[in-house]
Order: sequence, then structure tokens, then C-alpha cells
Amino acid sequence: MRQQRIIIIFLLILGTAARAQDIHFSQFYETPLLRNPALAGLFTGDYRVQTVFRDQWNSFTDAYRTGSLNAELKWPVGNGNDYFTTALQVLYDKAGTAALTTTELLPAFNYHKSLSDNKPMFLSLGFMGGLVEKTLDLSKVTTNSQFNGTAYDPALPNGETILTPNVHYLDGSLGISFNTAFGAENANSMYVGFAYHHLNRPKNSFYKNPTVELDPKIVLSGGVKIGVNDYSYFTLYADYSRQGPSTETIGGVLYSYKLGPDPDNYPYTFTLGTLLRWNDALIPVIKLEMYSFNLGLSYDVNVSRLNTVSNSRGGFELSLSYIGLLDRNREKTPAGFHDPRF
Repeated sequence: MRQQRIIIIFLLILGTAARAQDIHFSQFYETPLLRNPALAGLFTGDYRVQTVFRDQWNSFTDAYRTGSLNAELKWPVGNGNDYFTTALQVLYDKAGTAALTTTELLPAFNYHKSLSDNKPMFLSLGFMGGLVEKTLDLSKVTTNSQFNGTAYDPALPNGETILTPNVHYLDGSLGISFNTAFGAENANSMYVGFAYHHLNRPKNSFYKNPTVELDPKIVLSGGVKIGVNDYSYFTLYADYSRQGPSTETIGGVLYSYKLGPDPDNYPYTFTLGTLLRWNDALIPVIKLEMYSFNLGLSYDVNVSRLNTVSNSRGGFELSLSYIGLLDRNREKTPAGFHDPRF
């Protein structure tokens, strides 16, 4: 009953009203740095590489294609239980007819302070910051100024004053998270986090208008992993974000089953689940873990008012991740150390 109450309470946070935001992923748990730089390093191992590709709105417009690549490396600090994580987040997004393209290169750092000598329990503080570039293909832009009264005339000027169709700026984010294990033999784990993105309010105008800047964005994140038995477990994820007047709430439940005769040394894990982006999409998810590799596939079933045009078709996502050890001959957690993990 206690585990059931945890699941019910966790799902209730999905009831917050929301409106869709710009760049996002349905498999948001595969892009931890975009959620919160203080979520870097929450895995069992020394390093992790994750990539996600998203293809959206192919059913009725020029596709929105988004790709994310992040890499994390962590190591213990001194002789205590503290850890340090360095990471890099790369993002590429190309949207719409005018080919609005966004490229982000964001290094990140996260310090995990151990709060217990008896079990994994960490308070983490992370920072991420780097360069962002946005470009626009003016040859694909059409405006009302190119309407000659009877038809569209591409020879007419578009009337826009964009001289250089690119924007460059520095962007920064801060985050804090709490991560711990609980239950019998610390078999369960959970985390909560808070992040503040665009803390420097970067200028973001193709017209070079100094008054146009990005609103800061706050993100509240949480996750709980609860074992059912030696072979299966539930994982619950949820994020709530707010940027200016826009909000987004997404979360859901995944059920995983280990395949193999030994639950402590299993070659495969099969996962099924469903996510919900409130007032936007229902998202079935399938995932296969093969040793150190994880392969995930999801599809957005559009349930917003846009489904009249989209016929409920949203976008698909493909994710791939790898978790490894620097020393293949040792266990995932060095003797005497607790590992920040989820």
C-alpha cells in the first residue's frame, strides 16, 4: 500500500494545467542536462553518453527535427563520498518552412555532496553555460508584402529589416537536486530537483532589438524507482516548467522487467510505459536495455485542439544511451564509496 500511495501522489502532479513550450523532448529523462544541470551524474557507472532524435509534425507541415547529445563523466573526490561530474550538452533544432535553426554547445559541472555514510544520499549543485546560435533562411520567408493584389510574387521585397539572419548569445543555467536510496537493501531510489535556466536573460532578436530577451525558465523535476520484486520495478518521472506565460507538465510511469536467470547479473531489461504531456500528447514508450546500452522509442499521439489538423499524429523519438566504466575490472561502485545514482 505504501508503494501504491507513492505512485498515486506522484501522478497527481500531472493535473497542473499547461501550454506547450518551444523545444522539448518526450523522453525528457534521456536529456538530464536540459532539465537541470544538477541531474548530471545520477547513474551507476563512470560515464554516460545519451542521444535523442525527434521528428515532429511531418503529417501536415515542414517537419520539426531536433537532436540532443550529452556526455557525462564523474569521479570521486578525495577519500570521502563526494563526487564531481563534468558534462557537455549539444542541441540541434531545425523548425518550419523558414528553417529556423538553433545550435547549442553547453558545458556543465555538477558537485555531489554526500549526506550519509550509510547509504547513497547526495545534495548536488550544478551549472551549465555556453554558446547558442540561431539562424534563419530568408530565401524561404514569405510575407504579405509579396502579395501584389492578385497573387504571391517572390520578386517583391518581403518588407523585413533583418540584415543578418543569425543571433549569437551566451546562455547559463543553475540547478540543485537531492538524490537518495531507500527501502530494503537500498533497492529503491528517488530524486527531486529545481533548475533556473536563462539566468542571464540573453538577447534573442533577429532585428537586433535590445529589449527582446529570453524569459528565465524554472523547471521542477522528480523521479522515483520502486522495486516490485527481484526481476521488475516501476519508474516514475515528472517535470513541470514555466517560462514567462507558458507552462508545461509532463510525466508518466514505466514498468521494467529483467530478462535472464540471475536478477543481479542480467543481460536484458524490457520496459513499457506511458507518458502524458498535459493538454498536448499521450506518449507510449518502449525501451530495451542490452548490457550497457539502452534503446528507447516513443510516439506522440496528439490530443490537443491541433488534432483536428494532425489526425492525432505528433512526432516520434528515438533515444540511445551507453553507460560505462573507466576500469572494466572493477565493480560499478568503488569499495568504500556510495554512488549518486537513479
